[in-house]
Amino acid sequence: MSDSIPHPLTPQDCLVMLMIAVSASDQTIRTSELIKIENQVNTLPIFGAFDIDRITVLSKTVYDLFAVEDGLDALFGLVRDNMPDKLNETAYALACDVAAADGAIREGELRLLEEIRDELNIDRLHAGAIERGARARHMTI
Repeated sequence: MSDSIPHPLTPQDCLVMLMIAVSASDQTIRTSELIKIENQVNTLPIFGAFDIDRITVLSKTVYDLFAVEDGLDALFGLVRDNMPDKLNETAYALACDVAAADGAIREGELRLLEEIRDELNIDRLHAGAIERGARARHMTI
Protein backbone atom coordinates (compact mmCIF):
# COMPACT_ATOMS: atom_id res chain seq x y z
CA MET A 1 0.00 0.00 0.00
CA SER A 2 1.21 3.50 -0.74
CA ASP A 3 2.89 5.38 2.10
CA SER A 4 0.72 8.40 1.33
CA ILE A 5 -2.47 6.88 2.79
CA PRO A 6 -2.49 8.37 6.30
CA HIS A 7 -5.04 5.99 7.84
CA PRO A 8 -6.61 2.61 7.11
CA LEU A 9 -8.85 2.35 4.11
CA THR A 10 -12.55 2.89 4.57
CA PRO A 11 -15.18 0.87 2.71
CA GLN A 12 -15.77 3.99 0.58
CA ASP A 13 -12.05 4.12 -0.24
CA CYS A 14 -12.32 0.55 -1.52
CA LEU A 15 -15.30 1.42 -3.71
CA VAL A 16 -13.40 4.36 -5.19
CA MET A 17 -10.26 2.28 -5.76
CA LEU A 18 -12.24 -0.33 -7.68
CA MET A 19 -13.83 2.36 -9.85
CA ILE A 20 -10.40 3.87 -10.55
CA ALA A 21 -9.00 0.41 -11.32
CA VAL A 22 -11.71 -0.22 -13.92
CA SER A 23 -11.04 3.16 -15.51
CA ALA A 24 -7.31 2.47 -15.68
CA SER A 25 -7.66 -1.17 -16.77
CA ASP A 26 -7.58 -0.44 -20.50
CA GLN A 27 -4.53 1.84 -20.23
CA THR A 28 -6.63 4.94 -21.01
CA ILE A 29 -8.47 6.91 -18.38
CA ARG A 30 -11.29 8.65 -20.19
CA THR A 31 -12.87 11.94 -19.13
CA SER A 32 -16.32 10.33 -19.11
CA GLU A 33 -15.06 7.71 -16.64
CA LEU A 34 -13.55 10.33 -14.34
CA ILE A 35 -16.77 12.33 -14.45
CA LYS A 36 -18.74 9.16 -13.62
CA ILE A 37 -16.52 8.47 -10.60
CA GLU A 38 -16.83 12.07 -9.40
CA ASN A 39 -20.62 12.04 -9.90
CA GLN A 40 -20.97 8.75 -8.01
CA VAL A 41 -18.92 10.12 -5.11
CA ASN A 42 -20.80 13.43 -5.08
CA THR A 43 -24.32 12.02 -5.27
CA LEU A 44 -24.62 8.52 -3.79
CA PRO A 45 -25.55 8.20 -0.10
CA ILE A 46 -22.77 5.67 0.56
CA PHE A 47 -20.26 8.49 -0.05
CA GLY A 48 -22.03 11.01 2.21
CA ALA A 49 -19.11 11.32 4.64
CA PHE A 50 -16.36 10.61 2.09
CA ASP A 51 -13.56 13.16 1.76
CA ILE A 52 -13.39 13.75 -2.01
CA ASP A 53 -9.80 14.98 -1.65
CA ARG A 54 -8.81 11.34 -1.01
CA ILE A 55 -9.49 10.46 -4.64
CA THR A 56 -6.04 11.74 -5.62
CA VAL A 57 -4.28 9.59 -3.00
CA LEU A 58 -6.41 6.56 -3.84
CA SER A 59 -5.73 7.02 -7.56
CA LYS A 60 -2.01 7.10 -6.94
CA THR A 61 -2.28 3.96 -4.84
CA VAL A 62 -4.12 2.13 -7.64
CA TYR A 63 -1.59 3.28 -10.25
CA ASP A 64 1.29 2.21 -7.98
CA LEU A 65 -0.32 -1.21 -7.49
CA PHE A 66 -0.89 -1.63 -11.23
CA ALA A 67 2.81 -0.90 -11.81
CA VAL A 68 3.98 -3.93 -9.84
CA GLU A 69 3.62 -7.65 -10.35
CA ASP A 70 0.69 -9.05 -8.38
CA GLY A 71 -0.60 -5.50 -7.86
CA LEU A 72 -4.15 -6.53 -8.73
CA ASP A 73 -4.00 -9.28 -6.12
CA ALA A 74 -2.79 -6.68 -3.62
CA LEU A 75 -5.70 -4.40 -4.56
CA PHE A 76 -8.17 -7.24 -4.01
CA GLY A 77 -6.49 -7.99 -0.67
CA LEU A 78 -7.02 -4.39 0.42
CA VAL A 79 -10.65 -4.57 -0.64
CA ARG A 80 -11.19 -7.88 1.19
CA ASP A 81 -9.58 -6.48 4.36
CA ASN A 82 -11.38 -3.12 4.38
CA MET A 83 -14.79 -3.52 2.74
CA PRO A 84 -17.67 -5.54 4.20
CA ASP A 85 -19.16 -8.26 2.02
CA LYS A 86 -22.54 -6.52 2.06
CA LEU A 87 -21.02 -3.89 -0.29
CA ASN A 88 -19.84 -6.43 -2.90
CA GLU A 89 -22.77 -5.91 -5.25
CA THR A 90 -22.55 -2.14 -4.75
CA ALA A 91 -18.86 -2.27 -5.66
CA TYR A 92 -19.58 -4.32 -8.78
CA ALA A 93 -22.41 -2.00 -9.84
CA LEU A 94 -20.19 1.07 -9.45
CA ALA A 95 -17.40 -0.63 -11.39
CA CYS A 96 -19.81 -1.56 -14.20
CA ASP A 97 -21.09 2.02 -14.37
CA VAL A 98 -17.54 3.33 -14.78
CA ALA A 99 -16.78 0.77 -17.50
CA ALA A 100 -19.97 1.72 -19.38
CA ALA A 101 -19.60 5.49 -18.88
CA ASP A 102 -18.09 6.14 -22.32
CA GLY A 103 -20.59 3.94 -24.14
CA ALA A 104 -18.17 1.07 -24.83
CA ILE A 105 -16.75 -1.59 -22.56
CA ARG A 106 -13.27 -2.49 -23.77
CA GLU A 107 -11.41 -5.78 -23.44
CA GLY A 108 -9.28 -4.70 -20.46
CA GLU A 109 -12.36 -3.45 -18.66
CA LEU A 110 -14.22 -6.69 -19.38
CA ARG A 111 -11.36 -8.76 -18.00
CA LEU A 112 -11.13 -6.66 -14.83
CA LEU A 113 -14.91 -6.73 -14.32
CA GLU A 114 -14.78 -10.52 -14.59
CA GLU A 115 -12.01 -10.64 -11.98
CA ILE A 116 -13.94 -8.27 -9.69
CA ARG A 117 -17.07 -10.39 -10.11
CA ASP A 118 -15.13 -13.54 -9.19
CA GLU A 119 -13.19 -11.89 -6.36
CA LEU A 120 -16.34 -10.44 -4.79
CA ASN A 121 -18.29 -13.68 -5.31
CA ILE A 122 -21.06 -11.99 -7.24
CA ASP A 123 -23.72 -14.52 -8.23
CA ARG A 124 -23.85 -14.92 -12.04
CA LEU A 125 -27.54 -13.99 -12.24
CA HIS A 126 -27.04 -10.90 -10.07
CA ALA A 127 -23.97 -9.93 -12.09
CA GLY A 128 -25.97 -10.16 -15.31
CA ALA A 129 -28.68 -7.91 -13.90
CA ILE A 130 -26.10 -5.38 -12.69
CA GLU A 131 -24.34 -5.40 -16.07
CA ARG A 132 -27.60 -5.00 -17.97
CA GLY A 133 -28.56 -2.07 -15.75
CA ALA A 134 -25.22 -0.36 -16.41
CA ARG A 135 -25.63 -0.83 -20.16
CA ALA A 136 -29.17 0.54 -20.05
CA ARG A 137 -28.12 3.62 -18.04
CA HIS A 138 -25.33 4.45 -20.47
CA MET A 139 -27.09 3.67 -23.75
CA THR A 140 -26.76 6.19 -26.55
CA ILE A 141 -28.93 6.63 -29.61
